[in-house]
Amino acid sequence: MTNSNLPGFSRRALLGIFAATAVTAAPTFANAFAFNRGAGDVRRLKMYSGRTGERLDTIYWVDGDYIPEALTEINHFFRDWRNNRAHRIDTRTLDLMAAAHRLLRVDEPYMLLSGYRSPETNAMLRRNSRNVAQNSRHLIGQAADLRVRSRTVRQVAQAAIACSAGGVGMYSRSDFTHMDCGPVRSWGG
Repeated sequence: MTNSNLPGFSRRALLGIFAATAVTAAPTFANAFAFNRGAGDVRRLKMYSGRTGERLDTIYWVDGDYIPEALTEINHFFRDWRNNRAHRIDTRTLDLMAAAHRLLRVDEPYMLLSGYRSPETNAMLRRNSRNVAQNSRHLIGQAADLRVRSRTVRQVAQAAIACSAGGVGMYSRSDFTHMDCGPVRSWGG
């Protein structure tokens, strides 16, 4: 193929297609508990939202570079579904999620329960639950509440904790794991 000006394909899109092929052919590393090794040379997120019915399967980082178009798609996917407001999602949270997912050794996507929360949504949730922080990292795009159907809350949390890259909360009664890019800490059960 000599024509590099293919309609509808940017250089980044072609890189993403190449990376998607590389992901399926790449070997996995047993006991890859180092944060960066857990993510690999390609970082990918596979998710769906039970709230909106949307699905996301995107490679957002290739060989040291974040892909702006993929991050825009992620920001939209993580939006506050109650009022459709979006916010920039911190890439450190995305990296933690990608590394933990890889350590879980599943092809199944994460279910996103909560990504970005607007101040109004967070206030409403606080009125209805004592487990919602007033200054939640969800308010600044630094947290996600996630579920993996084939894994327990504890298994998902242990994978995230192994990354030593942020906060990990276990909410077994509500069946989800919280991940954020704040200080390394864990809580719940």
